[in-house]
Amino acid sequence: MQLQETILCAATPASSSTGSGLISIHDIQTGSTLASFKQSNASPHCIAVVESRNAQGGFVLAAQSDKSTLNVYSFQKDQISLKMVLPEKLTCVAVDRQNYLCAGGTAQGRIYIWEIASGIMYNSWDAHYRQVTALCFSQDGVALVSGSEDSGLSVWSVSRLLDNELMNDLPTPYCTLTDHTLPVTDIICGTGPFPTCRVLTSSMDHSAKLWDLSSRSLLTTFQFPQPISCLAWDVTESMFFAASVDGSIHQMNLFRQRKNDLGVQTTEAVGGTGVTDIVRLDDDDHMRRKRLISIGDPVTSLTISLTASLLLAGTSTGFIHLYDIRSHQLLRTISTHKGLCINYLMTMLKPPDLIGHISLHLGVATAADARDVIPVKPVVSFQRMRDMKAREAHEVAILLPIQVEVSDETTEYSAEELLADHAFFVQPSDAMPEQDTVSLRTKVSQMESEIEELREQLGKAKGVNDAMWNTVVQRVVGQGKKNMETGQASMDTTEDGNPRRKRGRT
Repeated sequence: MQLQETILCAATPASSSTGSGLISIHDIQTGSTLASFKQSNASPHCIAVVESRNAQGGFVLAAQSDKSTLNVYSFQKDQISLKMVLPEKLTCVAVDRQNYLCAGGTAQGRIYIWEIASGIMYNSWDAHYRQVTALCFSQDGVALVSGSEDSGLSVWSVSRLLDNELMNDLPTPYCTLTDHTLPVTDIICGTGPFPTCRVLTSSMDHSAKLWDLSSRSLLTTFQFPQPISCLAWDVTESMFFAASVDGSIHQMNLFRQRKNDLGVQTTEAVGGTGVTDIVRLDDDDHMRRKRLISIGDPVTSLTISLTASLLLAGTSTGFIHLYDIRSHQLLRTISTHKGLCINYLMTMLKPPDLIGHISLHLGVATAADARDVIPVKPVVSFQRMRDMKAREAHEVAILLPIQVEVSDETTEYSAEELLADHAFFVQPSDAMPEQDTVSLRTKVSQMESEIEELREQLGKAKGVNDAMWNTVVQRVVGQGKKNMETGQASMDTTEDGNPRRKRGRT
């Protein structure tokens, strides 16, 4: 199976009165549309994706901005698979990486947490004073980070939220981070288990902050010239991108090259000294321009490709721009959703059960057959209130993996066969078969006859060469003697033709 990276985006109209939006999947190399799911009006941070894996089909959760419903879109259908009625309209949605839990925040500052497979509401509590703007689970699903318009950040322990003994108690956060002064706009949890992971947040107060959850403290504050609307963090946590509503995207490197006292080039981390450590983008105007990507339209969503080589930026005008991270060069622009607003962007591998693009290795012909091979992960309508009976029963649908029967005939390999093969390839016997000996003698006689022919040809060529050499040498030597005799005769005569008299004779 060839892996193919795709783009999943959610586009909505500027106003709900102009129609409904859609969720689309595009090829990241060509920008062509692979699938489209209509009838969706999801606001920013209101999309959560459960990818297809472990022989189970994935789906998309989309909280609608105009009503208290949550639409479920399966990759195997181009229509709404399930429509859930919620107790309140959700302003943000998040799913843990294990695809077990779903969390949703409301405009009243309340947070709900459900189990996806059973729909049981495990907890609901007043987490903030104002609207919850962003939710994010840690990579291991142990913690939930929430941000609000009250400029507060809270970190919640998931195990305490699910504890039956604490279900009647008001949940208390693991820690509260209060250094932002304006509404929080985006939250990203870094790699690593909780609480050793770091958290990157942005706010309307022109700043992005890096937090250390193990010490429950602020590491560094990055100050920007404009309010930050969304973030994108590299998987290596060496840099991040911050986008603002004026269409500018700033690259902030978390490591820099410097020379030590001995003149050796070293790499050091940027910031990390605490609340007083503020890194301002406009300190170096030349470096600021070098790390700036200017689009012109308000940037509403950001993400980085799986290969960490492309930066994808969605705008309020419906364009998706793909930039090379190293050179900041614009590679291509997807204009399929022109006129809409790109509220969500992410990259993922193309689902093998994607409608209209069923993988050939599944051995099926239609999408209906694909559901038998890759059934959709169980998802049940979420409860509108906590039900103790359902929680005690806790009925969860589980799909057991398909047991593939392996024939014993393909695995039988006796010790005698192994030793025989080993002797044939590694330890050839001295006694060779008679047939091999005859063929070897025939080849030897053929090679000897060829050698004799080559020797004869070599002797003839040598004779021709010697004859040519002798002829050339004799000719050159004879010509030299003749020239010497002619010169001697001219020296023995004088200018008047009389013979030259030798000295010492009379």
